Amino acid sequence: MKPKIHLFFALLLLPLLAYSQKGDLNEGPNYHIFSIYFGGGSYYIDSQQEAELFKWLDGIEGLENHLISIHGHTDNIGSYEYNQMLSRYRCDAALIRLLQKGIPEDVISIEDFGELNPIYDNSTWEGKQKNRRVDIIIRPLVM
Repeated sequence: MKPKIHLFFALLLLPLLAYSQKGDLNEGPNYHIFSIYFGGGSYYIDSQQEAELFKWLDGIEGLENHLISIHGHTDNIGSYEYNQMLSRYRCDAALIRLLQKGIPEDVISIEDFGELNPIYDNSTWEGKQKNRRVDIIIRPLVM
């Protein structure tokens, strides 16, 4: 089964996915994406996911020369307002981990999409699970 992707979001995300965790940072614009998945209605990041995030961050050379975006997502269960709030709580939970890692807050931006722009089909259980996430996107500063 193929995931349903909204055209606008797909066009926006395509360049990021094309460079996700690939290539040498010295070979042009590269992006690194790490996703943290959540249970329904939860914004809890367990110790295993935290350890995986920190390991991933340790593997990016010159992290101080990058900008970081946190994108929060939910499935479509619950009201629009609730999902916006939950998306923000998920972003805040990820932000706390990045700050604990010593990343300065001024290089981090947050976008809480809530149930808008799902990458996966929210009419399936599997799609809902995959949409309950935060994507941490790291891209090099333009010098």
